[in-house]
Amino acid sequence: MTYKHSKSLDITKDFILPCRKDELDSIKEFLPIENPDFDGSFSTHQLLYGTQGNRIYLIGLGEEKHNSQLEKTFQKLAFETQKYWNKNIQVYAENLTEDDIKKAVIGLKMAQYAIGEFKSKKEKTNKITVSFTSSKTIKNVLNEGKYTGETINRIKALVDSPPNIKTPEFLGKWAEKSAKDTDYKCSVLKHKELKKQGFEAVLSVGKGSVNKPVVIITEYTPKKSKKIDIALVGKGITFDSGGLSIKPSTNLHYMKSDMGGAAVVLGVVELIAKLKLDINIVGIVCSAENAVDAESYRPGDVINSYSGKTIEIIDTDAEGRLVLADGLSYAVKNIEPEYLIDLATLTGSVVRTLGYEAAGMFTHNEEMAKTMSEIGYKVHERVWQLPMFEEYKSDLHSDIADLRNFSGKPLTGATNAAQFLESFTEEHKNWIHLDIAGVSFGSSPYAKMKSASGYGIQLITEFIKSKI
Repeated sequence: MTYKHSKSLDITKDFILPCRKDELDSIKEFLPIENPDFDGSFSTHQLLYGTQGNRIYLIGLGEEKHNSQLEKTFQKLAFETQKYWNKNIQVYAENLTEDDIKKAVIGLKMAQYAIGEFKSKKEKTNKITVSFTSSKTIKNVLNEGKYTGETINRIKALVDSPPNIKTPEFLGKWAEKSAKDTDYKCSVLKHKELKKQGFEAVLSVGKGSVNKPVVIITEYTPKKSKKIDIALVGKGITFDSGGLSIKPSTNLHYMKSDMGGAAVVLGVVELIAKLKLDINIVGIVCSAENAVDAESYRPGDVINSYSGKTIEIIDTDAEGRLVLADGLSYAVKNIEPEYLIDLATLTGSVVRTLGYEAAGMFTHNEEMAKTMSEIGYKVHERVWQLPMFEEYKSDLHSDIADLRNFSGKPLTGATNAAQFLESFTEEHKNWIHLDIAGVSFGSSPYAKMKSASGYGIQLITEFIKSKI
């Protein structure tokens, strides 16, 4: 699907007519009948036929409170009706703001995501050109929407990929190709280099798998200054069996999604490079497969880490925080970014706390928390700040190592994980941890099984834009 700008609407051809709730008068001149059974309610649509037999799709934008998720109504319309579209369709955009237009493009692009990539017979898709008709200059908005939608689809495809294909090495190759295609730098550190540099926690998690761990470092640095504005760190567990603390078999097949944080980091760096934003960012993905083997690390082991701190392993299923610990330490010691953000599908605890509607946010920086929260509401990728009280830190105490990786208690699991990570940030003043376990992967109206949501791309990109 391609997108272009047109100055005028051809009412004899097919077109999409957006309308806010109870504002039918704003599009009355284009209606072939006086009173269609349509009121513009959010995520609704109705098909009418014009005088030339052309299709007119009325699409409901709802009320002001729906502005943050307008892409959903365009995604639904395209998903349900695009098989009937010809090679060209128009969108009447005169009454839309630039943000509305961007979200419309994102939604139309998201409707192109093909989850059945690994089926032997794939559905054929039509090549469609979408013309947005507006008297305003909207070329840049169309491009940003297109790139954003493309990136969301690309990271969804990563998260939904099966673990026998999506190994740590596969993620590394994905990043290398993206860097080559989009003009940024990428380095993939493999086993020998990880050992040499001291990524001991990453190596410990990956010991039990034939698919060896990697650390992926992506860099987009267009500014002359060597200072890195933002570093992103992502958990890249390509499959999580739980290790020797093995998970139950129910829903174990969904553990292919445990690299959702890594997917966001890879996608955001690619998108920032495509948008050519004037900001220096580095992405760090620590990727391993948490498998069961004779060489697997064990509960009771004491392992080292990039920071030099020793960790007592209580539960091998608390592996995500281990690889993130090395990634955070690397960022703090070698990159020294002004802002440090990590993302991970880290705990079931955050899902029990917030459900599937928001990510858990942990930080001591209230200004960052406020900005991230406001952006989350704006793009409908919401976050909710959870406490980091000093009293919880005793749960990380170990008698024989610097700290332990799991408290063993059924309470405050998401906070305990966040405070474990905090131990590896060297008290960085501008650090945020986002636990995206409940929002990265789940039920969807566009798939019968659970699938990737694309959460995080808009949230983190908009945060980055706020720092330019």
